[in-house]
Amino acid sequence: MNLRLPLLVLLLISGFANAQEKMIVNSKPFPATQNYTFICEKYAFTGETNVQIAKTDKGGILKLTVATANDKARIAGGVYIDLANADVIACTDKNVKETADGKTSAYYYFTPAEFAKLRKTDIYAIRFIIAGGPDTFGNQTGHFTAKNKMNYFSTAYDKSKKSYDTAKEISIL
Repeated sequence: MNLRLPLLVLLLISGFANAQEKMIVNSKPFPATQNYTFICEKYAFTGETNVQIAKTDKGGILKLTVATANDKARIAGGVYIDLANADVIACTDKNVKETADGKTSAYYYFTPAEFAKLRKTDIYAIRFIIAGGPDTFGNQTGHFTAKNKMNYFSTAYDKSKKSYDTAKEISIL
């Protein structure tokens, strides 16, 4: 009895320490980073873009999600990922998309070389396009940039971390 309680506590703690996010694409689970909320100042509907990156056997997957006003709006075309070292990764559209609960998501695939770049350098911004049908009170469409910022505003006196450490989390995958 004396040994069971400490052993149970140890197992619970180790289980929480190894907890990892999952991304499910085409009913396959992949280990993934946390869901980052990047700031997209020009997107008036919410001003936010959710970003998640998963590791696969052949590289990785980027999942972009934005809230939309209607089901016609989609993330369309390729995306450009600007890295902190001024390098750019261009991802082509493979037409893997989903829409649910007022949000639209698009998936983009990384080669092993591109995924290696993401492990070494933080993401600075992601450039993407939202396309949709013309409605009177429809969704905002056009070209947008989601920046790796935690908050909209900060002061010069604020010394806290202002962006996500994407390279650190991706390298752990």
